[in-house]
Amino acid sequence: MATKKQVNPTRMELTKQKKKLATAVRGHKLLKDKRDELMRQFLDLVRENRALREKVEQGIAKANKDFVLARAGMEDEEVNAAFIAPAQNVSLEVEFKNVMSVEVPVFETKTRTADANDIYSYGYAFTSSDLDGAVSSLSDVFTDMLRLAEVEKSCQLMASEIEKTRRRVNALEHVMIPTAQENIKYIQMKLDENERSTQIRLMKVKDMMLEEAHHYKEKIEERGREAMGE
Repeated sequence: MATKKQVNPTRMELTKQKKKLATAVRGHKLLKDKRDELMRQFLDLVRENRALREKVEQGIAKANKDFVLARAGMEDEEVNAAFIAPAQNVSLEVEFKNVMSVEVPVFETKTRTADANDIYSYGYAFTSSDLDGAVSSLSDVFTDMLRLAEVEKSCQLMASEIEKTRRRVNALEHVMIPTAQENIKYIQMKLDENERSTQIRLMKVKDMMLEEAHHYKEKIEERGREAMGE
C-alpha cells in the first residue's frame, strides 16, 4: 500500500506503468532464458572440471612417484645439475571469449621450439631413465593443468554471473512486476472512481437544470394566468 500512495492516479502515469510492466515482463523472460543457458553451460564445465581434476591429480601423482624413484637412484647434486639450465621455454597468452555476457579466459601456450625432446634439459649419459619418465609425466599433464585452470576460472565467473542473474530474475518476478501490476490496478480503480464521480456530478447538474427550468416554466404559466385574470 505504501507504493500505491506514491503513484499519481493519472492516465499518463497509467501509460507509464503499463510500459514499465511490459519491459519488466520482457526482461524477466530474457534473464530467465539467460540464467537457464548459463546453468546448462556451467554444468557442462563442472563435469569437464571434475574429469580434468581427476586426470591431473593422477598425472601429478605419477610424476611425483617417478621423481622419487629418480632421486633414489641419483645424487641430489646430479638432479639439481640436470635442471639448472632448461632447454625449453613456454609462454602463456590469455585471451577472453564472451559466453552469455561472461568474459571467460582462453589460455594459449607457445614453446620456444617445436621439438618434443627439448623438454629434457640434460644429457642422457649421467641421468637415469626414471628421471626421463618423471619429466615426461609432467610434460604430459602440463596441457591438462592449463585447461583445468581455464575451466575452473570459467566456472567461478559463470557461477558469479548466474547468482547475479538469479537475483535480478527474483527482483523482477517478486518485486518489480507485482508492484507495477498493483500500481496499474490502483490507478485504474482511482480513474474509474473519478469517472463515476464526474458522471454523478453531471447527472446532478442536469437534474438541477431541469428542475430550475421546470420551476421557471411554472412561474411563467402562473404569471400568464394572473394576467388573464386581471
